[in-house]
Amino acid sequence: MATTVRTGRITQYKDIIAAFGIVGVIVMMVVPLPAGWLDFLITLNITVSVLILMLAIFTTDPLEFSVLPSLLLTMTLFRLALNLSTTKLILLQANAGNVIQQFGQFVIQGNPVVGFIVFSILVIVQFVVITRGAERVSEVGARFTLDAMPGKQMSIDADLNAGIINDQEARTRRRKIQQEADFYGAMDGASKFVKGDAIIAIIILFINIIGGFIIGMVTMGMSITSALQTYTLLTIGDGLVSQIPALLISTATGLVVTRAASDTNLGQDLATQLFRAPKALYITSVVLIVLAVLGLPKLPLFTLAVLAGGTGYYMQKNSVATAEEESAAALQSEVEETKRPENVMNMLGIDHMELEIGYALIPLVDSGQGGDLLDRIVLIRRQMAGELGFIVPVIRVRDNMNLQPNQYVIKIKGAEVAAGELLADHYLSISSGIDNDSVPGTPTKEPAFGLEAKWISSSYREQAELSGYTVVDAPTVLATHLTEVIKTHAHEIINRQDVKKLIDHVKEQAPAVVEELIPDLLNLGQVQKVLCNLLRERVSIKDMVSILETLADYAGLTKETDRLTEHVRQGLARQIIQPLLDPQKKLPVLTVEPRIEQMILDNLRPSDYGNYVNIDPSVMQRLIKQISSEIERIVLKGYNPVLLCAPVVRINLKRMTERQLPHLVILSYNELVQGIEVQALGMVVLDNAG
Repeated sequence: MATTVRTGRITQYKDIIAAFGIVGVIVMMVVPLPAGWLDFLITLNITVSVLILMLAIFTTDPLEFSVLPSLLLTMTLFRLALNLSTTKLILLQANAGNVIQQFGQFVIQGNPVVGFIVFSILVIVQFVVITRGAERVSEVGARFTLDAMPGKQMSIDADLNAGIINDQEARTRRRKIQQEADFYGAMDGASKFVKGDAIIAIIILFINIIGGFIIGMVTMGMSITSALQTYTLLTIGDGLVSQIPALLISTATGLVVTRAASDTNLGQDLATQLFRAPKALYITSVVLIVLAVLGLPKLPLFTLAVLAGGTGYYMQKNSVATAEEESAAALQSEVEETKRPENVMNMLGIDHMELEIGYALIPLVDSGQGGDLLDRIVLIRRQMAGELGFIVPVIRVRDNMNLQPNQYVIKIKGAEVAAGELLADHYLSISSGIDNDSVPGTPTKEPAFGLEAKWISSSYREQAELSGYTVVDAPTVLATHLTEVIKTHAHEIINRQDVKKLIDHVKEQAPAVVEELIPDLLNLGQVQKVLCNLLRERVSIKDMVSILETLADYAGLTKETDRLTEHVRQGLARQIIQPLLDPQKKLPVLTVEPRIEQMILDNLRPSDYGNYVNIDPSVMQRLIKQISSEIERIVLKGYNPVLLCAPVVRINLKRMTERQLPHLVILSYNELVQGIEVQALGMVVLDNAG
């Protein structure tokens, strides 16, 4: 128990321990260390190097060892500090501790020439083969990772949009992509440390031999042979003691950067992939036997031939048994699945938005066949966030075998709101008003706006464009239709959770207005109703701060969401009017006869769902017909139809006309801002109104 407590206290200060350790390494370069301490630190260097190599072998994903670049720098600095400390002892005392002395005697058997050759080979292997290869792999890995980042990001967005992953998993995968780029970039730089370490080892070798030879003869009175023997042996031993850990760490670096992400470690992958084909082992065994018969040493060849053949037989037998077990397990699982009670809860969820397509339209979604519809949907959601001011929920894309092959259906909360047909390998040519029969095609209507159009093959695309047609491909047609559906039904899509996220976002920037408004003046549902009223008329709610401030100003006077909506519209008047201006910055409008406005006010009736206009249906139809007639007259003159009326009747007049005239913009006099010139083009008059 006491040991556990002490260990826990130590781990609490691991960052301080690491900081002192790095500072201690730097101090080693200046402060002389006794031989006993050097023996311990050299042994520690070898131990940590072996540990790093083992971790590299058992790592399944390079990011599991993301600290490796910093560790490479630290270990390189540690080895250099050890080299400086041993150099001082070798030159001053002709002694570098027991580890270096015994290592030199054991490895090179007291022969400096052999030691120098072994040391040179180790340095060349590390510098030319392992370090250079690891450096190149790190460089290419960093470059490819950075180049692949946009594609990987789009793939994540597409999977999220298709419902394959959730938001949390998408964030995790994006974070992993960023970590991969950082890791390979850091490894590209860290490999330079290892290469520099190999170069400095050679320099230190020659400095120690030449300097020791001079000091031994001049200062210590050694003979030429004795000085050469002593300092060469110590220097070669020191070089070997430092280069073997360096070689281990270089090997670990190469293993990590050349490892592809896998579910198993290196040893398991080697065993699985090298011995997965029994036929290859049989052929290897036969080749070894043939070489033995031709006269090569028979004992090692026959021994390895038997091992290869036996391993192949064992793997073949094991693979058959494994296949039988998997088949039996699959059958058992299928039987259990049929007996398992149905999980009904999974059937209760409804997606906010769905796009169902027939099987002939699957190529538009399948990236393997060049389809980019999922990427387009991601861009649509971003576009709607910028235009409407809220994040459209994930749009699930599914194939539906019950649809016609070329048909698609757009659903909101499980109910169909729009549908259409596409010819995936054709182009839609939209008429500009002058039809040209020389362009053959299949007549149809553009699904988003109902314009006259025809489907044409790709061979007639250029001819149609020269003839004045607007030519678009099938994915663009579907994307345009989907965008229009979102704009039209945005008030049905946004829910309380979406509003909560918007308010939380505003609270980070302007907490005062949120704290004043919610929940003391209005609750979340009332704010949602106001936002729905705005989106219903395609008014962006992007300026949430202004919307909430206006609600806070007037919520103390009224709680009626329709009246609050009118106050908010007045606060957003400049934003609403700006897109309606003509090129001369004038606002062309139709006005409403005062008697019509009075008739609407006189017939307002309250209900649980707000006020409604109780007018005789025939009178209402005459009024709508008169408005339509005036609009047609205005459109023929090249103007966009805008209706101007009194503030008290604006929203009720909009509710009366939105079914037959959904795109009619109705403004109130209070929404006219200063600096805007209003151009009256006519007045809607209804005979015998009232």
